[in-house]
Order: sequence, then C-alpha cells, then structure tokens
Amino acid sequence: MAHLLGGEALHLEFPTRTVFSGITVGLNEGNRIGIVGRNGDGKSTLLKLLGGRLIPDSGKVTVRGGTRIGYLDQSDVLDNEHTVGTAIVGGTPEYEWASNPQIRDVISGLVSDLDWNAPVASLSGGQRRRVALAALLAGDWDVLMLDEPTNHLDVEAITWLAQHLKNRWNKNAGGLLTVTHDRWFLDEVCTDTWEVHDGIVEPFEGGYAAYILQRVERDRQAAATEAKRQNLMRKELAWLRRGAPARTSKPKFRIDAANALISDVPPVRNKVELSQMAVSRLGKDVVDIENVDVSYDDPMQPNGKRDVLKKVTWRIAPGERTGIMGVNGAGKSTLLGLVTGATQPSSGQVKHGKTVVVATLTQQLDELKDLENDRVSDVIGRKKTSYVADGKEMTPGQLLERLGFTSAQLSTPVKDLSGGQKRRLQLLLILLDEPNVLILDEPSNDLDTDMLAAIEDLLDTWPGTLLVVSHDRYLMERVTDQQYAIIDGTFRHLPGGVEQYLQLSSAGAAGRGAGTVTSSSPLEKQGSAETGAPKASGAEIRAAQKEMNQIDRKLTKLSDQKEKLHEQMAQHDQSDYIGLAEFSTKLQQLDDEVEELEMRWMELSEIVD
Repeated sequence: MAHLLGGEALHLEFPTRTVFSGITVGLNEGNRIGIVGRNGDGKSTLLKLLGGRLIPDSGKVTVRGGTRIGYLDQSDVLDNEHTVGTAIVGGTPEYEWASNPQIRDVISGLVSDLDWNAPVASLSGGQRRRVALAALLAGDWDVLMLDEPTNHLDVEAITWLAQHLKNRWNKNAGGLLTVTHDRWFLDEVCTDTWEVHDGIVEPFEGGYAAYILQRVERDRQAAATEAKRQNLMRKELAWLRRGAPARTSKPKFRIDAANALISDVPPVRNKVELSQMAVSRLGKDVVDIENVDVSYDDPMQPNGKRDVLKKVTWRIAPGERTGIMGVNGAGKSTLLGLVTGATQPSSGQVKHGKTVVVATLTQQLDELKDLENDRVSDVIGRKKTSYVADGKEMTPGQLLERLGFTSAQLSTPVKDLSGGQKRRLQLLLILLDEPNVLILDEPSNDLDTDMLAAIEDLLDTWPGTLLVVSHDRYLMERVTDQQYAIIDGTFRHLPGGVEQYLQLSSAGAAGRGAGTVTSSSPLEKQGSAETGAPKASGAEIRAAQKEMNQIDRKLTKLSDQKEKLHEQMAQHDQSDYIGLAEFSTKLQQLDDEVEELEMRWMELSEIVD
C-alpha cells in the first residue's frame, strides 16, 4: 500500500507538559485508523500535527505529493452569514453538484431535513455539525481527518456516516484518521486503532474490540499497579465477546485467546440479584403511564395543537433497564418529563409509586451550577460517607478514584475541572443521593472510552430502575436490557434493539420521501426501481400480522409472570438459597421463552414491513 502521510520523531511540548516525545506514525492507502485515549492525552493534538494545523517542536510531517487532506474540526468553524446550501457546496452551480452522486448522497444522508436557503446562524448546534460534516464530505479528498465526527449526531446519522466512510473509497484507496469516543463507530469503520497515552502512540490491529483484547494482553504482563485497569478491561472484553457476533467477527484475533481471558469473568450484571434489590427498594410500583396523550399549543397547526405523544402506555418495573431512542424532537424529553413529574399529560393517567425517588443526569450539568467555587473534596464531603458497589462498601473518595480522579484533583475547584471530570463528578453526586430511578440524558458527552467503560462498570451494580436516552449505540446496548423508540408520537417496543429501530426509521423516511418534495429540499424527487427479494402476498402478510399479535399477547403474559416471580423472590426468605435458586431457574426459563418469541417476532416483522 502506498504511503499517504506520516510523522517522524515528532516532539511537542506545552508550557506545563510534554505532549509527545519522538513519536513516529504513518498512514497508508486503505488505512482506516481510530485514535483513542484519555481526555487530555493528545488525540486532537496528534490529528492537528498530521493535518498541518500545528507545527512540532522537532521532527517532521511528510505528505505524499498531490495528496488532498480534508479536516473536520471539533469546534464550529461555519460562517454565520452563509446559507446551508452555500456552506455545503459554496458557489458551485446547481447543475454541477446535483449531477454528482457523492454530493447527492451526502445531502440526502445528513441535511435532507434542512431548508437549503436557511441562514447558518439560525441552526441548532446539532444542525450546524451536520452541515459542517456535509460540507467536508462533499469534497474530493485522499485523506479525511475527523475530530469527533459523531458529536451531536443521532443514531441514524451515525449509521449513515459509518456506511458512507466504508463505501467512499475502494478497499485499498484513501485514508481515514478519526478521533472518536463512539465505540460502535470505531468497530464498524476502523481497521486499526492508535492509543495515545503517556506521550506515545501505540498501534493496535483492528477496531475497538480487537484493541480491547490486545490491551488486556498487554495489561496482563504489566506491573501490579495496572491490575485495577486490567480487570475493568477484562469485563469490557467479556461484554464484547458475549454481545452481537458482528462485534467480534471482523477483528483479526484468536477467538480461543479471547475465551481463555474471560473464562472466569461473570456476566456483566447479575439480573436476578439486582431485581431483588430493586424490588426491596422500590416495591412493585414504580411509574405507570397509561393511555397518555401530550400536546402543546401551536398556532401553526390546523387545530391549534401539536401532538407530541399519542396513546402511550408504559408500566416501568423495578430494576428495569430501558434505552429510549428517537430522532431529535421526537418527544423523548417529554416522555421523561412524565416519569419525573415535570410534564403533565393532556389526557390519560400517570401514577408514581410511593417510594419512588427519581434523579436525572442532565446534559447541562445542573447539579454543579452552584458549586463552581467549591473544591471537589468539599463537595463530596457534604454527601453520605459510604456507597455500596459490587457488594463492597466504598467511600466517596474511592468512588472518585474508580471514576478516574487522582488524589491531587480532590483539592481542585469544580470550575477548573474539564468537561469529562465535571460529568463524572455529576454522576457521583447523583449516586450518593441514592435515587431508585436514574435517568441518563446523553451520558456519554465529554467522556473518553476508558471513562465510559468505568461508568458502565459502576452502573452494572446499581440496583434501581435505569432509563437511558443516548445516541451512543454501544452504550445503549451495553447498559440496558431492552429498547423502546418514539416514532411519530407512538411508544414502540423494539425486540430487535437498535437494528430494528434503524429499519423502522429507514422505512419511515422512505415513506415520507414518497410524497411531494418541498421547496426546502435541495434535491429533486428521484425515481428508483425496487430491488431485492419478492414481496410477500397479502395472505402471508395477514398471517404474519396475526401471529405477531399473538406473540405480543404472550410477551405481555410472560412479563406479568416475571413481575410476580420478582415479587415472590423479594418476599422469600433470603437465607433459603435452594428456594431462591428455584426462582432463579424459573426466571431463566421465562427469559429464554421471551428471547425465542422475540426472535420469531423479528422474522415476522420482515414479512410485514
């Protein structure tokens, strides 16, 4: 493979520290490299050095003659005076860019919902990010350097971006360097991983899963001081190996080696034990949302109302761990408002259990607003003196250490913490208040992959009801046991998880695209021939729909049976291990039956859709 660019003996110092000391790296044609590491270790700095944005103190960066480099900044660099169209294609005549299939694909994938003539100044942060990304991808580049490309993107946009980058060049052409904390994206796109740490860049073959395995092997040979980090990575690897086959089929490492590493690692969560603890803390009633509509006054609508949620029914169980998906503006925040009590239904009923204590990890760091001038040690000193995790009692200081804080940082004022450190402190303060229902609203913001793994590890032993809203697909699948989506105001269970949501979202977008193209769209309506497998007959679709309805009813009955078993377990003598084991066996049998029915439901949904 031909060399595209590289850095030789790069040395860079800032006034307070040495960032890199004599590193040598290279990017060849066909390389798709993900750059990972702790916040502040130099990931973005490395990208800037290789992209010519920073000049090293010593060493040199070489670029093959004629190589075109496209760079996506982490910060917003759009001109507020431009329109969306000008920001993406500049002054290029419409007949030129509209005849380019790559540009049409980019516009369709990222900004099809935006007014082509809208000023950039009127866009939200997420919309500006999509416009900036579209402007870059519309160009013709040999190398793409992307700094946090998935920031502010929803699941659909992230999935589109991954597919676009995989198809953009031929297999042995082009080069990609990306700094991202999105672990699903790393596994889906990258062929190699560079870990930036301690002033060096360490290469690993494969995406995130392969990187974790090789890092575990490295840590197994490290000194005893690395033991804590090793155990966390082994648990992360156990999750990867027990998860979807797609995560481990691509990386080039020995499966038997992975199995040997995790042979003595238990499942990431003991569902039976956590369910017992949740019932004992919450009772059987958490929050029941029954046949609820939520609408707001909107003079732009024909009836003066905008319907956000329609006929939503959701009975939240003790110990439930649910992920909620939906496009921006779908109504996720409104639904969570019903759970917290901040939103009142227009019709229907919301019932909260008597012992329910809800806490929300917000995106705005609300818990820290009045603590900016306080030291970290003073902030946690006002809280309770112990916390139980993994069956062990820990002090707040030990919890802080588990979340990546050093002893020196305990005396740091809150205002001087980085975004990631504030995010971790915010979570700790919430956990120390001991809520029994925890809502996480985009919890992965500002966190690197190590800290995400540490937080996921901590949440594995949290014995309450967990509700997560996130565009981070990996985190969603990692910490929740089931997923729901808000689609066109309705609340829908997703037995097939994120993949099913993407299918439904894609089908909905195709259906909407079949209508009239508005003047805000930059593309003309394009006809296309249908391809693929022949459609099912009307009789087959009706039969499949009937069986799906039967499965839905069975799943409801099984859910009721599981809830009764949980109640019986909570009331059972906790010293009777034989009796508890029998309950556990029954629960496992019900789980197996649910899984089998959900798989059948997915098969039928493909016929119906």
